[in-house]
Amino acid sequence: MGKRTAGVLGAAAAAVAALAVRDYRQPKHSILRNYPVLGHARYALEAIRPELQQYFIERNWDGRPFDRNTRSLIYSRAKGQTSTKAFGTEEDVSAPGHRTFVHSMRPVEVPETPPRVHIGGDRCTKPYDMALLNVSAMSFGSLSGRAIQALNKGAAMSGFAHDTGEGAISPYHRTYGGDLVWELGTGYFGARTPEGGFDEKVFAEKAQDPQVKMVSLKLSQGAKPGLGGELPGSKVTEEVAEIRGIPVGKTFLSPAGHTVFDTPEGLLEFVDLMRRLSGGKPAGFKLCVGSKREFLAVCKAMLTTGLLPDFIIVDGSEGGTGAAPQEFEDHVGLPLTQGLTFVHNALVGVGLRDKIAIGASGKVAAANDVVRRLTQGADFTNSARAMMMAVGCIQAQRCHVGTCPVGVATQDPRRERAIDVEDKAMRVKRYQEATVHEALRLMAAMGAGEPADLRPDMIRLNTAAGVSRTYGETFDWLEPGCLVDGDVPEKWREDWEAADPKSF
Repeated sequence: MGKRTAGVLGAAAAAVAALAVRDYRQPKHSILRNYPVLGHARYALEAIRPELQQYFIERNWDGRPFDRNTRSLIYSRAKGQTSTKAFGTEEDVSAPGHRTFVHSMRPVEVPETPPRVHIGGDRCTKPYDMALLNVSAMSFGSLSGRAIQALNKGAAMSGFAHDTGEGAISPYHRTYGGDLVWELGTGYFGARTPEGGFDEKVFAEKAQDPQVKMVSLKLSQGAKPGLGGELPGSKVTEEVAEIRGIPVGKTFLSPAGHTVFDTPEGLLEFVDLMRRLSGGKPAGFKLCVGSKREFLAVCKAMLTTGLLPDFIIVDGSEGGTGAAPQEFEDHVGLPLTQGLTFVHNALVGVGLRDKIAIGASGKVAAANDVVRRLTQGADFTNSARAMMMAVGCIQAQRCHVGTCPVGVATQDPRRERAIDVEDKAMRVKRYQEATVHEALRLMAAMGAGEPADLRPDMIRLNTAAGVSRTYGETFDWLEPGCLVDGDVPEKWREDWEAADPKSF
């Protein structure tokens, strides 16, 4: 080899080494922190056609559960870039299933301060004012410690809530002091006895911490209703095991159902117990709607016991998860649109809608998702997947095996170091603020100055090519108190009459 060739190769090697060091140290791109130099190939693919990206999609490098436009919008907002576009829509606005928001000829001004949702009923002594968009339930153990820190710091900086998921409150939730919604699942992690039951004393100690703003009981999750949570053994490190109170290194399956109650009345009594143990904070439950009769049984139990949850979070079957059987993801549970409108109308029908706040979770990503769910009856929304993407998730779909290439869904310290908490927290903050701002602008264009002004006739759904109906025409909307006044609609009668407050 000649001196000239050796010199060129040496210079090239030095350049590659310098690039590798730069990639390893920079805070903005998680892929480059874990895959110096090589990771640039992924960003090069973003600039060329999707068919070439498919090569990596098929190899689980870069899966796309969200469509390209939604993914681009989330990343742009998280980075503080404009999300406006040129050349108009890329969708067929006349196609069946397309939704159109009905704008007003007299739009209103956008409020300077985003409205908040007051949560807390008569038995709640420490109500909480919830943001319109919050971090949905994602557990430490499923997500890495740095991912949890970034989410919580983003929530703290912008004043929205961070749901812990069922994996308990970890030290990473505590680092920056962001508002927490402590979710308790069937495993009772964080308040679990050695035998796997519910420990009232431990729960009370943790729930009364000022950082915990609300307590939530998970009945079911949209992606796998009827199943308990699953944490693969590869993710059950000593730290995760200690926080959850489970064996190290072994895959852990939470029970499918709760052991502390077995009737609708028992459910409400336990939610009331959680409220009392927390010191009077808002208490509620989360579910993916399955049997309408069973939910109506809970509504009847509210009437017979006088015990009301302060909130109900409705999760849709399109919701995400780190691990679930394909059959459950695709074929069990009602989609959010159906579940949300049903829960809203059920509470209207029993005359309790104004006493219970409703949250909506399940593939909420853009401002139109937020406004659509508010129009259908929600008071606030939660987002998981989009928040993960703000932290750096590229939807590689490796969550269940712990080999996330960007350090979001892993317990591998080497992979986790890809996340720069300061940078990703700012991205979470920017994404949430920009999405809420666009939701308020969209509402204003519809003539709604606040969520209470939204009406079902403000959204039109294409039911066939060239045919559209408003949400007011598409769905049944009950009159207040009609279920208890005896004026039960025909479609509701069989389920309402069969519902038993003492039995699911």
